[in-house]
Amino acid sequence: MSKLISNYKAILKLLGIIIFIIGIAMIIPWIYAEATGDISAAGAFRLCAPLTVVTGGLITFFLKIPKVKFRAREGYIVVAACWILASVIGSFPYYLSGFTDTYIDAFFEATSGFTTTGCTAVASGIMTRSLLLWKAISHWLGGMGIIIFVISILPAIGVNGQYIARAESPGPVLEKMTFRLSDSAKILYITYLLFTVLEFVLLMLSGKMSAFDSLIHTMGSISTGGLLVHPTGLAYYDSFYIEVVISIFCILGSLNFAMYYYIITGKLSYIIKDVEFRIYMIIMGAAVIICTLGLVAATDNSLTDSFRDSFFQVISMSTTAGYTRSPYMVWPTSCQIILIALMFIGGCAVSTSGSLKVIRVIIMFKLIWRGCIRRIHPRSVVAVKVGGHAVSAPVVSGITAFILTFMGLFLLSSFILSFQGMDLETNMTTALAMLSNTGAAFGETASAGNFSAYHPLLKLYLSFLMIVGRLELFTIIILFTKNFWGRDR
Repeated sequence: MSKLISNYKAILKLLGIIIFIIGIAMIIPWIYAEATGDISAAGAFRLCAPLTVVTGGLITFFLKIPKVKFRAREGYIVVAACWILASVIGSFPYYLSGFTDTYIDAFFEATSGFTTTGCTAVASGIMTRSLLLWKAISHWLGGMGIIIFVISILPAIGVNGQYIARAESPGPVLEKMTFRLSDSAKILYITYLLFTVLEFVLLMLSGKMSAFDSLIHTMGSISTGGLLVHPTGLAYYDSFYIEVVISIFCILGSLNFAMYYYIITGKLSYIIKDVEFRIYMIIMGAAVIICTLGLVAATDNSLTDSFRDSFFQVISMSTTAGYTRSPYMVWPTSCQIILIALMFIGGCAVSTSGSLKVIRVIIMFKLIWRGCIRRIHPRSVVAVKVGGHAVSAPVVSGITAFILTFMGLFLLSSFILSFQGMDLETNMTTALAMLSNTGAAFGETASAGNFSAYHPLLKLYLSFLMIVGRLELFTIIILFTKNFWGRDR
C-alpha cells in the first residue's frame, strides 16, 4: 500500500487542513449558540469545535512534508476522503445537540449540507437557529468545493494539485483561467465571496429579511443548496423582490465561473460566444413559458401568479438549488415532467450546481445528430463541434461514459429504493434528487417535506448518492475498481 500511495504524509497533511477549516467554521455557530442561549447546540459545538480545530491544527502546522507531486490515484483519494471526512465531522453537532435521534440521520444531514443537496431526514425538519447557521456554512463551503480552496494554498505547502483539481472539478473540464492552477482557484473563491456579500446586502435591502435570514438564504442560494429558514419557504416573505434576488444568484452560482474571469479581464466576447451559456438561458426561458401556460390552463391561477410560480420553480430546479415556493408536486403532469427534465440537465460546468451539466447534454445531442447524418452518409466524417471548435475523441468518450453511468446509477438506485415499499414516482425522483444534488423530490417525500421514511441503511445509501453526485460520479466509483488499487502502468 505504501508503494501504491507514496505521498501518504502529504495526503494526511491535506486532510488536516480540511479538518482545521471545518473546525474554524464551527466556531461561528458556536459563538451564535452561546450568544442566543441555544443550550443544546452550544454544548455540541463546545465539544466539537475545539477538538476539531486542535486535531486539524496539529496536523496542519506540525506535520512537515517534502515538496511532492500527486499522482492521479492520490488525487482521487484526497478528494473522496475530504468530502467523506467533512460529512463525518460535520455530523456531530446535529447528533450531540439532539436534533437527530441516530447518527445515521446526522450523517445524512451533514452530507446534505456539504454536497449542497439541502434536504433533511428528520421528520420535523425544524432546526435551532445555531444548527441552521451551521448547515448554511456547510452549504457555502461545499458550494464552490472545499478542495478548490485548498488548491489555492497548495503551493505554500509544496504540493502540486493538478490531479486533485481533476478529481474535484465540477464538469468536463476545470478551465485554467491563469497560468497557475492555484491562481485560478483563488479567482473562483474571490468571485464566490464577492457574490455572497452582494447578495446579502441586496436581501437586507428588501426590508423583510433580518440579517440572520439574509445570511442563511445568501449562503443557501449562491451555493445552490436551497436552504430555507421557515417551513413555508420563501412564501413566508411574500416578496417578489426577494424571489428575484435569490433566483438571480442561484443562476450566477450555476454558471461557469470562468465567465466571471472573462468579465473581469474585459473578454466579453468569450461570454457572447459561450454555447453552454446561451443554451442554458434558452432552456430556462422555454421552461418558464411552458410551465406558465400549463398552470394557466390547468389551474385557477392568474397569468401573473402562474408566471411568478413558474419563474422561481424553474430556476430553482435547473440550478439544482431545490427551493420550493409553491406546491409543485400538484402541478399539471406536463409541468412536473419539465421540472424533472431540468433536474437531469442541471447547470453549467465549473459551477456550484450539480447533475449532468448543460455542456454534456449539448454534446450528447450533437452525437445523436452525427449518428443520424452518418446513417445517411456512411462515409462522411462529421466532427462534434461546440462553439466552432471540434471536441476531441477522449472528451466525447468521457462524456458518453459519464451520461451512461449517471443513467445506470439512477436506475439502479431507483430499484434499490423500491425495497422501501414506496411508489415508483417517489423512488425515482428521490434517486434523482440525491444524484443531482437538487434535494427536491416528488411523491410521498415531497408531501412529507423530508426523507425520514426511508430505512437507516437506505439513508446511508442516499448519503452515498449525494457524495457521488457532487464529485461527478467517477471520483468515488473509481475507488471500487480493481485497477485503481493495482500497480502503476
